Amino acid sequence: MSRELSCCNGAAASGGPGRSRQVQEESPSGPVLNGNAEGSGVGGPATAEVQMCQLVLPCHANHQGELDAGQLLKWMDITACLAAERHAGIPCVTASMDDIQFEETVRVGQVINIKAKVNRAFNTSMEVGIRVSVQDVLSGVLKMVCVAFSTFVGKPVGAQKVHLSPVDFSGSVEEQLEHSLASERRRLRLYNEQAFNNLLQDYLTLKGGPHKRNSTPLRSTETTKVESIELVLPPHANHHGNTFGGQIMAWMENAATVAASRLCGTYPTLRSVDMFKFRGPSTVGDRLVFKAMVNNAFQSSVEVGVRVEAYNCEEWTWGTPRHINSAFLIYHMTSGKGPSQTFPDVTFTGKDGERRYLAAIVRKRIRMARKHILSYKDEGPLSVPWDKSNQVYLGYNNVAALTVLAGKHGWEASSTHDKIGIFVNEEQDSLSMKVEMEVHAPAFHVFSQLSDLRLRPQWDKHYLKCEEVEHADEEERVYHVKCPSVNGGRGRDFVLLLSKRQPCKDGDPYVIALRSVTMATVPPQEGYTRSEAQCAGFLIHRKWHTSCKVSYYNQVTSGVLPYVAGSLAGWSKSMEETALSCVAFLEKDVLKTAL
Repeated sequence: MSRELSCCNGAAASGGPGRSRQVQEESPSGPVLNGNAEGSGVGGPATAEVQMCQLVLPCHANHQGELDAGQLLKWMDITACLAAERHAGIPCVTASMDDIQFEETVRVGQVINIKAKVNRAFNTSMEVGIRVSVQDVLSGVLKMVCVAFSTFVGKPVGAQKVHLSPVDFSGSVEEQLEHSLASERRRLRLYNEQAFNNLLQDYLTLKGGPHKRNSTPLRSTETTKVESIELVLPPHANHHGNTFGGQIMAWMENAATVAASRLCGTYPTLRSVDMFKFRGPSTVGDRLVFKAMVNNAFQSSVEVGVRVEAYNCEEWTWGTPRHINSAFLIYHMTSGKGPSQTFPDVTFTGKDGERRYLAAIVRKRIRMARKHILSYKDEGPLSVPWDKSNQVYLGYNNVAALTVLAGKHGWEASSTHDKIGIFVNEEQDSLSMKVEMEVHAPAFHVFSQLSDLRLRPQWDKHYLKCEEVEHADEEERVYHVKCPSVNGGRGRDFVLLLSKRQPCKDGDPYVIALRSVTMATVPPQEGYTRSEAQCAGFLIHRKWHTSCKVSYYNQVTSGVLPYVAGSLAGWSKSMEETALSCVAFLEKDVLKTAL
């Protein structure tokens, strides 16, 4: 039987990381014991939730009457810790909290509802899912504020070894899905450092770089430095003397907000957090020093880095701090009367300033990738029915969509090579990718090769097989494409309309546009998941008689995402490898013809 443990109006304030008191629930068959000492093999209630309800009072709000983000982070951490300890039956400490996207502003007088549930346990650590919603007391309207995932580690008592019991979610489909996806999110966390290093190296090799912005005047990030100190007192810690993780997060948010406000000269709004990661414990009596500074500004957002160092009395004297936590907070500057305003452009000072400046660009890229990889948003049907009698209209829309996609502004370089460049573009929930290739081959030859999808398996490992299923005329054809599986499971297949156009005048590109269509004669195939492409294709610009520039575009859909996710997140070079393979194929074929 599913049970809920609710904490209302601060009743859980005595909980938090390191809390030792075990939470027990009475069930129809007797008390549920949550102890998980080595060999016990006993777990908490499978589908139990811990829930906290808070009425937002003026003491919880900032000067604008909005719930202070630091206060919300404290409540989230307390609720998640109670859920973790309820499953583990032993004290738990916060290891990290994943990226958080704040979607709603909470005001005084509204009610905050926080639900936390253990999604999956991994031996000594577990993932806790946190959902925060806000309800207006007068209207009763309920809105989602944020969804977060926290990692907690069991804290052994004495010489005991921790071995957490697995979470058995045999209930709702949603619970089973979260249980399954928890392992994928853990995989992303483990890949995060490697991905960051890979992408940072790519950005360091960009000549000129996408970060060079020419607007003036530039503000130095040095002017935003903030240093603040807090003395950890008993109210900030549990009865073990360990500082609450949520309290540290709240202090970090305060320092970061001051740094962001120094750049924009007004009151910025916290919109997201790039993973709080706890690196060590803190206890009562520690002096915590919070160092915050703007790392980079991206027109509508700004990233602030915060580092927390701890000193005890001896360390305070001799100057040997302990690194407790680091996080990166992203702020927007909003106006009550209109759309978001823009932040001033910034510049850096010295090697360390340049490293932080570039690292902020990399983190922005990884946040974008994680957002799309983990969203699993239902896009609805994207395909249109193929009808030869309506061929002119369908072909026009296919080409027009690619032309509009290519004309978008804000493409950001993410990787460069002697012959290729990879770019990304994000607008709200839409993500697009562009690959630019320098090819030493005549433009018409490249056009003829790329417009025959049956040749694509020769250079694209993501194409297993491609067959033409309808030849409407020389400009429109329909293909059935089969793609391999990613990380096991079923492969994917697509039914694609290809529309190709030659230049109307000098300077115009050759166009090869692709989009998904449906055909009754090509039903879903056994062993494959029918997927859709919204807009993709090539633009080929002639440079010289023997060379051209090829630009490949793809508006990423859920069906396409598995094949580009590794390149987006930085742990794979599959897009670069595919692009180089394409260039080699096109140039090799020309060389054969010449011989």
